[in-house]
Amino acid sequence: MENNKEIFPISTSYPAKRMTWHNSPDNIPYISEDTLNLAEEVPLALAYNGLDYAVMMITPHNITDFVIGFSLTEGLVQSPSDIKLLSVTSAAGGLRADIRVGAEALRTVLARTRRPIAGRTGCGICGSDMDSLLQRGQKSITGYTPEFSAIRSAVMNLRQHQTLNAGIGMLHAAAWCTVNGQITFTREDVGRHNALDKLIGYVLNNNYDFTNGFCLLTSRCSYEMATKAITAGMSALVSLSAPTALALRTAQQAGLVLVAPVKSDHLCIFSPTTPNSDLATSNNSAPQQNQHVQITEL
Repeated sequence: MENNKEIFPISTSYPAKRMTWHNSPDNIPYISEDTLNLAEEVPLALAYNGLDYAVMMITPHNITDFVIGFSLTEGLVQSPSDIKLLSVTSAAGGLRADIRVGAEALRTVLARTRRPIAGRTGCGICGSDMDSLLQRGQKSITGYTPEFSAIRSAVMNLRQHQTLNAGIGMLHAAAWCTVNGQITFTREDVGRHNALDKLIGYVLNNNYDFTNGFCLLTSRCSYEMATKAITAGMSALVSLSAPTALALRTAQQAGLVLVAPVKSDHLCIFSPTTPNSDLATSNNSAPQQNQHVQITEL
């Protein structure tokens, strides 16, 4: 399945008045005319075998990747091959994805029948029922701790891979990195969870896997980000922002290694160890057996 031709623009330019005062001795702003490129966010309705499932707010780019990744991380399908047909068309004020799935996936959709709720840009689990929410992230994986040099290399080179974000400055990115820190795939979106779903959809649909390497996020590492990474079979998740407590517990229970936050002068490594043990820290040293977090100075 190929990505459909983009129907909506990714960004739109708008005139604005720029006020600058930091160089003014009297704190009087200097006003000038400017133009800003603002990222578009478009509602995408997802329907499986004609049944409305959800409406998500997305950046209208790499839509097929998103639909496949979303279907996988929602647990509706087990692999991209379970999607028999996928078409994306324009709808009133947005987009519609019609997805044809097999009988087993359809049973999952029917078991979660509910009134579709719009997934807000900042939320990856809007409209989820409690049962499907609690079942996420229960897969067991073998954790992998990336080398410090690989993490640093990926972080230093990430900006040049954020091609859509250039000139916009408001899109999140999810990037897949090799064990030596080389960025191989990147996906971007106004929603951090959408960017990750797009990355997952693209990688798995093209018969790659998440066996060797780590995922790098520009966003905070919240619960849904950890569960999506676990569902996709990732072994390590690196985030520029700190994880939530629930994201950390979910990762540790599954075996996922979290490296977050990654700052200009340090990073923290959370290892999947025995839950509920005391947190301990060390500088430039390997974590001990009962240790959850290692802080490394950059």
